[in-house]
Amino acid sequence: MTTGDGTTGGGAATTGGRSAQLKHTGLRPGWTTGACATAATTAAYTALLTGDFPDPVTITLPKGQTPAFALAVEELAEGRAMAGVVKDAGDDPDVTHGALIRATVRALPAGQGVVFRAGPGVGTVTLPGLPLEVGEPAVNPVPRQMMRDHIARVAERHGGSGDVEITVSVDHGEEIARSTWNPRIGILGGLSILGTTGIVVPYSCSAWIDSIRRGVDVARAAGLTHVAGCTGSTSERTVRTLYDLPEIALLDMGDFAGAVLKYVRRHPVDRLTVCGGFAKLSKLAVGHMDLHSARSRVDKGFLAELARTGGADEALAGEIAVANTGLAALQLCASAGVPLGDLVAAAARDQALEVLRGAPVAVDVVCIDRAGTVVGRSAPRGPAGTA
Repeated sequence: MTTGDGTTGGGAATTGGRSAQLKHTGLRPGWTTGACATAATTAAYTALLTGDFPDPVTITLPKGQTPAFALAVEELAEGRAMAGVVKDAGDDPDVTHGALIRATVRALPAGQGVVFRAGPGVGTVTLPGLPLEVGEPAVNPVPRQMMRDHIARVAERHGGSGDVEITVSVDHGEEIARSTWNPRIGILGGLSILGTTGIVVPYSCSAWIDSIRRGVDVARAAGLTHVAGCTGSTSERTVRTLYDLPEIALLDMGDFAGAVLKYVRRHPVDRLTVCGGFAKLSKLAVGHMDLHSARSRVDKGFLAELARTGGADEALAGEIAVANTGLAALQLCASAGVPLGDLVAAAARDQALEVLRGAPVAVDVVCIDRAGTVVGRSAPRGPAGTA
């Protein structure tokens, strides 16, 4: 991981930015289910083409890191190969820590491409509003692309066609999934294979909140007047594109929106941008300061009321109130020309200003989708409505 460097007013070198925050916590990062599935897929397809399983198997993550994974199980048969990796979530209290994630790769006729299947312990999408079509295995878009990329690399290296079926499974995954939100959002039969960076960032509440505070301190000491609280790496990329901020201006707030706002209230900067996924920031809009899925939920009734203020009729408001996810509500409004994303961003900004209690800080909010596309944005506003 890279580290951003800044300079204090007295000239002493210091570090800031989200990767420096992680280092400051002293917590050990881990690997997502998507990274583990990619490693297992890479090992299995290599064995299918060469007869040998690479162990450990090295993969390349979206940001360029190249971790190596030890294989826990392997099996080679005619026309297919299976490899498995035990997930290490580092110091994060992740429900899937220690789970055995398997990938079975089967050769397909030329021209079939890469086909994904849900094996035992991996869920299937049964309701709309997720980034996957109904009926698809719950293997999210970024892990799918990681697996496709590694299949292509192995095929090029060892003379394969790259046409394969990948069946991802998780031992005891259906049981583990009962401790997640999957059943409530229509992912049935097991877990989701997740991850946008391949890395699990560990969250000890006290350590992470302390790292947020140090991030604000570093930015202020470097003379920065504009900082951004980001919920993750995708929102970080969006903010950098929009505002061209240096790394030390980026605060990895994760789910701790309240921690950022309360510390900036006591240690103000001229401008604070809050950027994150639409669903997470809809929680801030309703007044939640902790955006974690285990401690706050998307309030679709609130979204329905907000949509009414933007011109939604009663039929649309009723659909929003029973939508499967926040994304589904956003899609319904987009089809009807109701700017729900902008309304949520403005409501979240106003909640942030309430927490700031008149501190001399102008706030704007940017809502994004999973791909980092801006789906809602507020104008900056300071105390007492000043721009």
